[in-house]
Amino acid sequence: MKVYDVHAHSLAKSTDLSGFYMAHAISPIEVITALNKGKISFVLVGAHGLGGWIGKPRATEDVDVIVASRHLKKAVKTLLAAFDKLEAEDLPVVIRLRHRETQEVAIDVMKPNQQLFREIFNHAHMVTSRGQAYRIPSLEMALAMKFAPMVSLYRKDIDKYQDAHDFGHIVVSNPAIDLKKLAELGDLVYPGGGKEIVGKVEQVRRGETLKL
Repeated sequence: MKVYDVHAHSLAKSTDLSGFYMAHAISPIEVITALNKGKISFVLVGAHGLGGWIGKPRATEDVDVIVASRHLKKAVKTLLAAFDKLEAEDLPVVIRLRHRETQEVAIDVMKPNQQLFREIFNHAHMVTSRGQAYRIPSLEMALAMKFAPMVSLYRKDIDKYQDAHDFGHIVVSNPAIDLKKLAELGDLVYPGGGKEIVGKVEQVRRGETLKL
């Protein structure tokens, strides 16, 4: 009997929703297949990667991956060869692959510049979908990745509400959170962040409003 995988199901659902939203969207499976063929070390993140933990798959305009530093150039070269209508824009924290004509972002190749992102390869969950194996953030890493923008001084408040929504749903949907591991990852966001992220988990569990 085929084993049900909430993450594979979530990816299929977010892919379908994105296809309705954007007629010519590049699917995450296409990106995963290209990166696997190139033997590139990566983790699928963003709405496609975290949807299974959040419990509410949704449409998204692009595919987000974090790629190991040693594979960044190779990853971009591989993806540009696989999707010849894209061109690269190299920014400090991400290499954006845009449609040449519309300039819409199709794929974000995120650089592991932050300490939290560098640790993601040690805190990953393996998923198999449509014959392709790939990694997504672990439960605790998914929470830390939502916590980081929630406490960022540079993120707009209106965007933080989406992060808080996702953070809350991850907590509600996944009771088996390793709080010790979560605190360690929170401390990578900022010194003392471990105490705050655990506190926010407890707030959600008590049914309290998250304070941004």
